[in-house]
Amino acid sequence: MNFVSQMNTDMVASMPEAYRALVESRPAWATSAFAIAVFGGALGAILLLFRMSAAYYVFIASLVGAVAAQIPLIDMADFPIGALIGGLSQLVASMFLIWYSKYANRKGWVS
Repeated sequence: MNFVSQMNTDMVASMPEAYRALVESRPAWATSAFAIAVFGGALGAILLLFRMSAAYYVFIASLVGAVAAQIPLIDMADFPIGALIGGLSQLVASMFLIWYSKYANRKGWVS
């Protein structure tokens, strides 16, 4: 939902100034990385529900996208704290899902 709201110009216009500046100043490659992180995570979760071992690799791609999407935040001097918390939680969730999908593979829960 966060990705969809950031792609909608009306929703971006209703955001607080700091968040609007963050979304509007983000380069296209970072937006693409954000899309890979979001949709890769969703696809990985679906694959995991269907007990497919490919979920592990999709979660890795999602983590790479999540890390790349956070790079523009490094250059911002006064980024919103919510963006930092959101970015960190995305990274932690990605790492957990990678670990869990690998664990499920070792246990034979996925094939």
